[in-house]
Amino acid sequence: MIESSRQGGVRTAEIPFELSAEYIPDIYRTADRGLVRLGAGLAGEAPEFTDIVHQGPAMRAVVARARRVAPRAVPVLIEGESGTGKEMLARAIHRASLRAAQPFVAVNCGAITRDLAESELFGHRKGAFTGAAADRVGYFEAATGGTLFLDEIGELAPDLQVKLLRVLQEGQVTRVGETTPRAVDVRIIAATNRTLAEEVATGGFRTDLFFRLAVALIRLPALRERPGDFTLLVERLLARINHDSDSDPAWQEVRIAPAAVNRLQQHPWPGNIRELANTLTRAALWADEGIITERDAADALLQLPAHANGRDDLLGQPIAAGVDLPELMHKLASHYLREAMTCTGGNKTRAAKLLNLSSYRTLSNWLTKYGVDG
Repeated sequence: MIESSRQGGVRTAEIPFELSAEYIPDIYRTADRGLVRLGAGLAGEAPEFTDIVHQGPAMRAVVARARRVAPRAVPVLIEGESGTGKEMLARAIHRASLRAAQPFVAVNCGAITRDLAESELFGHRKGAFTGAAADRVGYFEAATGGTLFLDEIGELAPDLQVKLLRVLQEGQVTRVGETTPRAVDVRIIAATNRTLAEEVATGGFRTDLFFRLAVALIRLPALRERPGDFTLLVERLLARINHDSDSDPAWQEVRIAPAAVNRLQQHPWPGNIRELANTLTRAALWADEGIITERDAADALLQLPAHANGRDDLLGQPIAAGVDLPELMHKLASHYLREAMTCTGGNKTRAAKLLNLSSYRTLSNWLTKYGVDG
């Protein structure tokens, strides 16, 4: 494609790769899915999920599962890295549920002090402990009839895990300082940036509580696993930045150049969508004449040390102490095999191309060798 102007003459137009490789073919796929839905008499898209920007297969599968589980009363466990939008998905599930008119109470389990955690969750009676100057309603009672969102559930101390399990089993809470239980009717949606199955295996999380919470388990993909959604996310976030800054008399509406989008897409995004939003805000501040250039995008990126994202440094093992090379190779291969299959929605041909494997048959052999579910 080319573009021309009196000032610049004729030159090649820069288009973000996934716009041509992912978005345009998906126009036809979207239309086809709409025809299939109409022909089968299926319901249209749920409006409660419209805030979740997606068009690629990874997030499309997530939203489909969330829509299916929303009307049910079963607990939901959402796993995903920090910044992937777990609370946004939880709120969408609540809005699409039969409890939508009732409270949605969000609790950050990692921010509750251990000494006050039981009082925060279950409430307390006046005089139950020093500083308890009045009766307090806990989060469970506050959410009765609605949804209680327990964010960072993996941070709960072992003793609180036991008490939480009992509440979920019995549907009753007992305030601190009281002996009479109170009935509560809440739908639990929990979230964590850990893999709770691994925490269970290492003894960091109770097995019985895990199975109680993970009746419906939804894994949110990281931003790097959503290449087909990247441009849409940039556009939506930039539109929000412009809207939020509109009241500033010195603000000039900001657009982004295609080359800047390409530059941003090369970043690994350990902080996911939250990091992308903050980066776009910085880039908008640096932008001259209302256009974020490639240089603006590069200047706005924050480069973290390799170990800062919490992943194992496969290349930093002390060789003098000995290394388990087969195990390291297994960990590396299985990680990228899973990411490729998630990114492509299980399409082996596309996943093989992402991994530079010769064919989908070769990919199938690798999946079998490293025990990855295809």
